[in-house]
Amino acid sequence: MSTTITKRDLVIRISNETGLTQQEVFNVLQSFIEEVTTSLSANDDVVLRNFGAFQVTKTKPKIGRNPNKPEAAVPIPARAVVKFKPGKELKERVAKVLPELEASDS
Repeated sequence: MSTTITKRDLVIRISNETGLTQQEVFNVLQSFIEEVTTSLSANDDVVLRNFGAFQVTKTKPKIGRNPNKPEAAVPIPARAVVKFKPGKELKERVAKVLPELEASDS
Protein backbone atom coordinates (compact mmCIF):
# COMPACT_ATOMS: atom_id res chain seq x y z
CA MET A 1 0.00 0.00 0.00
CA SER A 2 1.28 3.47 -0.82
CA THR A 3 2.13 6.12 1.74
CA THR A 4 1.10 9.77 1.64
CA ILE A 5 3.99 12.21 1.92
CA THR A 6 3.04 15.62 3.32
CA LYS A 7 4.83 18.94 3.08
CA ARG A 8 5.95 18.42 6.67
CA ASP A 9 7.44 15.01 5.75
CA LEU A 10 9.35 16.62 2.86
CA VAL A 11 10.69 19.35 5.14
CA ILE A 12 11.96 16.78 7.66
CA ARG A 13 13.54 14.55 4.99
CA ILE A 14 15.27 17.44 3.20
CA SER A 15 16.43 18.93 6.51
CA ASN A 16 17.96 15.59 7.52
CA GLU A 17 19.68 15.19 4.13
CA THR A 18 21.05 18.73 3.82
CA GLY A 19 21.77 19.76 7.40
CA LEU A 20 19.62 22.88 6.95
CA THR A 21 17.16 23.68 9.71
CA GLN A 22 13.56 22.65 9.20
CA GLN A 23 12.55 26.32 9.19
CA GLU A 24 15.02 27.09 6.39
CA VAL A 25 13.79 24.15 4.32
CA PHE A 26 10.16 25.12 4.99
CA ASN A 27 10.83 28.69 3.82
CA VAL A 28 12.48 27.48 0.59
CA LEU A 29 9.71 24.96 -0.08
CA GLN A 30 7.03 27.57 0.61
CA SER A 31 8.77 30.05 -1.72
CA PHE A 32 8.97 27.39 -4.43
CA ILE A 33 5.25 26.64 -4.13
CA GLU A 34 4.41 30.35 -4.23
CA GLU A 35 6.55 30.93 -7.34
CA VAL A 36 4.99 27.96 -9.17
CA THR A 37 1.49 29.13 -8.20
CA THR A 38 2.22 32.71 -9.31
CA SER A 39 3.66 31.54 -12.63
CA LEU A 40 0.74 29.22 -13.37
CA SER A 41 -1.80 31.89 -12.42
CA ALA A 42 -0.07 34.14 -15.00
CA ASN A 43 -0.62 31.32 -17.56
CA ASP A 44 3.11 30.56 -17.71
CA ASP A 45 4.40 26.99 -18.00
CA VAL A 46 6.68 25.70 -15.24
CA VAL A 47 9.23 23.18 -16.52
CA LEU A 48 11.47 21.25 -14.14
CA ARG A 49 13.83 19.25 -16.35
CA ASN A 50 13.80 15.48 -15.67
CA PHE A 51 10.86 15.95 -13.30
CA GLY A 52 8.05 17.34 -15.43
CA ALA A 53 6.08 20.32 -16.62
CA PHE A 54 3.07 22.10 -15.18
CA GLN A 55 0.79 23.77 -17.73
CA VAL A 56 -2.52 25.59 -17.57
CA THR A 57 -5.10 24.22 -19.99
CA LYS A 58 -8.70 25.18 -20.64
CA THR A 59 -11.55 22.69 -20.38
CA LYS A 60 -14.48 23.01 -22.75
CA PRO A 61 -17.94 23.85 -21.47
CA LYS A 62 -20.16 20.77 -21.28
CA ILE A 63 -23.47 19.48 -20.07
CA GLY A 64 -23.40 17.28 -16.99
CA ARG A 65 -26.05 15.24 -15.21
CA ASN A 66 -27.11 15.31 -11.59
CA PRO A 67 -27.05 11.66 -10.41
CA ASN A 68 -30.07 12.32 -8.20
CA LYS A 69 -32.05 13.93 -11.04
CA PRO A 70 -30.66 12.48 -14.30
CA GLU A 71 -33.36 14.18 -16.37
CA ALA A 72 -32.01 17.63 -15.40
CA ALA A 73 -29.10 18.94 -17.46
CA VAL A 74 -26.46 20.87 -15.55
CA PRO A 75 -24.27 23.25 -17.55
CA ILE A 76 -20.60 23.04 -16.61
CA PRO A 77 -18.69 26.17 -17.71
CA ALA A 78 -15.25 26.23 -19.30
CA ARG A 79 -12.46 26.61 -16.78
CA ALA A 80 -8.69 26.67 -16.45
CA VAL A 81 -7.03 23.62 -14.89
CA VAL A 82 -3.42 22.68 -14.16
CA LYS A 83 -2.04 19.65 -15.98
CA PHE A 84 1.20 17.87 -15.08
CA LYS A 85 3.25 16.07 -17.68
CA PRO A 86 5.98 13.93 -16.12
CA GLY A 87 9.54 14.15 -17.46
CA LYS A 88 11.54 11.24 -18.85
CA GLU A 89 13.45 10.42 -15.67
CA LEU A 90 10.30 10.53 -13.52
CA LYS A 91 8.44 8.28 -15.97
CA GLU A 92 11.28 5.76 -15.95
CA ARG A 93 11.52 5.64 -12.17
CA VAL A 94 7.75 5.36 -11.67
CA ALA A 95 7.54 2.60 -14.30
CA LYS A 96 9.67 0.45 -11.98
CA VAL A 97 6.92 0.57 -9.34
CA LEU A 98 4.62 -1.75 -11.31
CA PRO A 99 6.42 -5.03 -10.42
CA GLU A 100 6.29 -4.03 -6.74
CA LEU A 101 2.57 -3.29 -6.97
CA GLU A 102 1.83 -6.64 -8.63
CA ALA A 103 3.84 -8.47 -5.95
CA SER A 104 1.99 -6.71 -3.11
CA ASP A 105 -1.42 -7.52 -4.67
CA SER A 106 -0.72 -11.25 -4.38
